[in-house]
Amino acid sequence: MRWENLSDGPRRGAADPALFGADAVTTRTFDTPEFRGITFHEIRARSIVNRVPGASRMPFEWTVNPYRGCTHACVYCFARKTHSYLDLDTGLGFDSQIVVKVNAPELLRRRLASPSWHGEHIAMGTNVDCYQRAEGRYALMPGIIEALRDRANPFSILTKGTLILRDLDLLRQAAAVTDVGISVSVGFVDEQLWRTVEPGTPAPGRRLEVVRTLSGHGIGCGVLMAPVIPFLGDHPDQLRATVRAIAEAGATSVTPLVLHLRPGAREWFMAWLAEHHPHLVRRYERLYAEGAYAPKWYQRRITRHVHDLAREFGIGPSRAGAARRIPEPRETTPAPAATQLTLL
Repeated sequence: MRWENLSDGPRRGAADPALFGADAVTTRTFDTPEFRGITFHEIRARSIVNRVPGASRMPFEWTVNPYRGCTHACVYCFARKTHSYLDLDTGLGFDSQIVVKVNAPELLRRRLASPSWHGEHIAMGTNVDCYQRAEGRYALMPGIIEALRDRANPFSILTKGTLILRDLDLLRQAAAVTDVGISVSVGFVDEQLWRTVEPGTPAPGRRLEVVRTLSGHGIGCGVLMAPVIPFLGDHPDQLRATVRAIAEAGATSVTPLVLHLRPGAREWFMAWLAEHHPHLVRRYERLYAEGAYAPKWYQRRITRHVHDLAREFGIGPSRAGAARRIPEPRETTPAPAATQLTLL
């Protein structure tokens, strides 16, 4: 394994300093019901604040990722490719071989105190979830949030995990001194779809309870409606049900994001699709023929539809914190073929 090359990007040149030495790796397997079949590789990293590549589509420049690999086991996870940089499997290995940067809080505190650091925004949960199950054992996030709070350094967290509520008091303390953005990822509320594509995550309803709880404690929480999965989660009735549930949870905003299939994730997702929905394989090959992203027309259609629903249900930053009137469910009939959000 290329342990001397742990980073959030491809392997760097030999002249670049290693982020930790190979002798800093401790591998542990815990034979407990919660972690059975999962191997933790505990490492002492040499760096924890990562600069996002300039070519990235991400709207932020700096990230902190205390873990590599993710027990959420989302079949579509774009971060799967990063496991190949360590010669680890991007399929089941990504779900079960978890790299833990055990010294992340102390490294962050040191970086924030450096004269070269100017208080830039730090995003977390953008590669793998910082509140995945491993966090229940290692508890790295409290120290990370404390370091950011003590320096009044702005930050944001994106998560599918309910464990974030453990750190509610710390989040409130940080929000009192700096800008804190919290988003929960809920792409759909269809539980059958959830069980097959996100088997290691809390159910969508439990994630929306996180939104409700945070909002109830004065911490505005948006929802990243991601991913919207073509042909499996994009029917108008499914989109309506999801946006409605997000509104009822008190989200301050909803941002849709259509499934994208980068190398590493694409192969794993397409293998899953061939097993569970073989009739959709050709449709996916056509929809994603040009690369990792669905065509612009499809993305715009989904975005427009979700935004229309958001306006209907009163979601949006302009009404953040305001009481929401949720319309009564209306009876629906199958939509004509011309209005289906599908691709023939």
